[in-house]
Amino acid sequence: MNEKNSLLAEFEGVVSGHRDGHGFVIRDDGQADIYLPSNEMRAVLHKDRVKARIVRLDRKGRPEGRVTEILERSDTPIIGRLLQESGVWLVAPEDKRYGQDVLIPKGATGSAKPGQVVVVELTEPPALYGQPVGRIKEVLGEIDDPGMEIEIAVRKYGVPHAFSEAALAQARSLPDHVRAADLKHRVDLRDVPLVTIDGEDARDFDDAVYCEPAKVGRAKGWRLLVAIADVSHYVDTGSAIDVDAYERATSVYFPRRVIPMLPEKLSNGLCSLNPGVERLCMVCDMLINAKGEIHAYQFYPAVMFSHARFTYTEVASILQNTRGPEAQARKPLVPYLLNLHDVYRALLLARQARGAVDFETVETQIVCDESGRIERIVPRTRNDAHKLIEEAMLAANVCSAEFIEQGKHTGLFRVHEGPTPEKQEILRNYLKAMGVQQTITDNPKPMEFQQIAAATKDRPESQQIHTMLLRSMQQAIYTPVNSGHFGLAFEAYTHFTSPIRRYPDLLVHRVIKAILSQRRYQLPALPTPGEAHAKLSKRLASRARPSEEPPRKLPADTLAWQAAGLHCSANERRADEASRDVEAWLKCKYMREHLGEEFSGVVSSVTSFGLFVTLDAMYVEGLVHITELGGEYFRFDEARQELRGERTGIRYALGTRVDVQVSRVDLDGRRIDFRLVTPDDDLVGRAMREKAGTDAAAGRERKARRNERSPVTDVKAAVRKAASKKAGPSGAAGKQRKGRRG
Repeated sequence: MNEKNSLLAEFEGVVSGHRDGHGFVIRDDGQADIYLPSNEMRAVLHKDRVKARIVRLDRKGRPEGRVTEILERSDTPIIGRLLQESGVWLVAPEDKRYGQDVLIPKGATGSAKPGQVVVVELTEPPALYGQPVGRIKEVLGEIDDPGMEIEIAVRKYGVPHAFSEAALAQARSLPDHVRAADLKHRVDLRDVPLVTIDGEDARDFDDAVYCEPAKVGRAKGWRLLVAIADVSHYVDTGSAIDVDAYERATSVYFPRRVIPMLPEKLSNGLCSLNPGVERLCMVCDMLINAKGEIHAYQFYPAVMFSHARFTYTEVASILQNTRGPEAQARKPLVPYLLNLHDVYRALLLARQARGAVDFETVETQIVCDESGRIERIVPRTRNDAHKLIEEAMLAANVCSAEFIEQGKHTGLFRVHEGPTPEKQEILRNYLKAMGVQQTITDNPKPMEFQQIAAATKDRPESQQIHTMLLRSMQQAIYTPVNSGHFGLAFEAYTHFTSPIRRYPDLLVHRVIKAILSQRRYQLPALPTPGEAHAKLSKRLASRARPSEEPPRKLPADTLAWQAAGLHCSANERRADEASRDVEAWLKCKYMREHLGEEFSGVVSSVTSFGLFVTLDAMYVEGLVHITELGGEYFRFDEARQELRGERTGIRYALGTRVDVQVSRVDLDGRRIDFRLVTPDDDLVGRAMREKAGTDAAAGRERKARRNERSPVTDVKAAVRKAASKKAGPSGAAGKQRKGRRG
């Protein structure tokens, strides 16, 4: 399509507002977003579906559009604070992408008071010369009420947070304990000392483990049991609880609060593998050899009795000191923990042999007081107990994926594809610019990434390099079409181990049970995909690379599973976004108490408009805008991921240490701004010396080139020199001095 036709063509998409008043149309066809100036945003709101066309291209060739038709108004409720200005009631949206305040008629305020956080339902959309009008649907409370940030986030992101009456009624009808009839056709493992190992604040226990030495062939090995809560026994396909669980797709974790996928009677009670009570489970029973390879496995339904609820900290202490107080308190179970540690070390060998990617990153935990205010932010350290459980779960998940493939049954795989060609090229350029000798091939394997990580782990900028390796990766998704898991270096992988909090795991349990009983599992009629599903579907479509081969037509059964996988993937992202939003809110409230204070930190991201800096003591990230970097022009080097000053040569890259002052906190925008405290003298000095050294080297090179001139050139130079001497100060030399003064 030529440029003229592209300007005339109309297309459909969804409006995405921007806090500065302009917006974009996210096109349905996956093409580049279309910029909408602020005057075009007056009659539309964030999330409206529109028809638009391109009216012009800006200086950089980016399209600017005009809305030609509003196809569908968003029915998403707007959350904001009720204000009264000059006798007029209005709600200022908490999400600044809406761009306009909502007028509230006098009789539509309900019981809300000025300053309170409310939920608004629009009664009149905006027009070119009129603001949107609405009525207050729900009063959430005061802005500083404990947990208000969570109430806002669940509504802002459309996270289902109230179970249907039918689901609650069904949960109430379930038994409080395992009944004798439930034990039919189950293996009795109640005498096997299975234990759970989780975090201190865990409330739902999906998994229990047990390990003992065993012969694998003629060699040494282990028998590893991974027992997972049998949620599918209590949640029937298509039941009220199942419908609600599918809609949620995952539990959502916030500081001090969890919005569970299942009603509490199941998530914390009947399904949770609590200590000292009988529970139904699905077991992956594995034989593992000394190389960490899974020699054989089987699945079966069982009944178990958890012999203990361990924490990661407790198990790590026992493994470090088998004669310490923690070990003495759990003496009968210590041998089994040591067996688990032994099989973990073998599984670790297999992981290294596969070349699975394993970057050490810092995860943080927000510690709040009773009122929900942040007390501190601490790093979440991963010890051997965390890694032990992780490897056991990976082993069970791999067996599940292989079992589904061998059973020739459609199901959901957890697929993680390799980096896109674009990201590969960015990474290659970066590694070259950083002087890293290793690089990646055109069709990279996980081993290549792990080798680069290992080769650079002792370099000063190792954190910077590992961050770039991590950013080159794609996000994993759920899909019935298996193409392996790149990061973990598995040919087939799925999720089996967390059916209390993840719907894909519940589906995997149902498929495994169907294969065991030699039948087919049929997906129920699924609800209409939601907004999160639509967003991810478009994102994946835009990521797909054009192929000369026509797309393979998938069977109807596979298409249904594909829709389920897309729904679960999208709602997993929705949960992550809501959790991040709450954390950002809490961090902003926390940093408001530290306005004007100075902290040291490290550059965690570099963009063309500035630096993101993570504070050492608080693990909070904020922006140092490029205008705060000093009175010189900074050029963004995408290959090196750095900003470099043209005058001083000072460089700010990933991993650069800086001192900053907290200058501004925008709670509504979830944004923290820093300014640089007088740039580090050593940094500037070193940059100036490097620049001077570069200039000197360039000067020496020019001089060397002059010395290498041909005899003819030297004769011409001698003639010019003699002429200049004869001309005197008013000649060429005088002109040169005048030029220098100018």
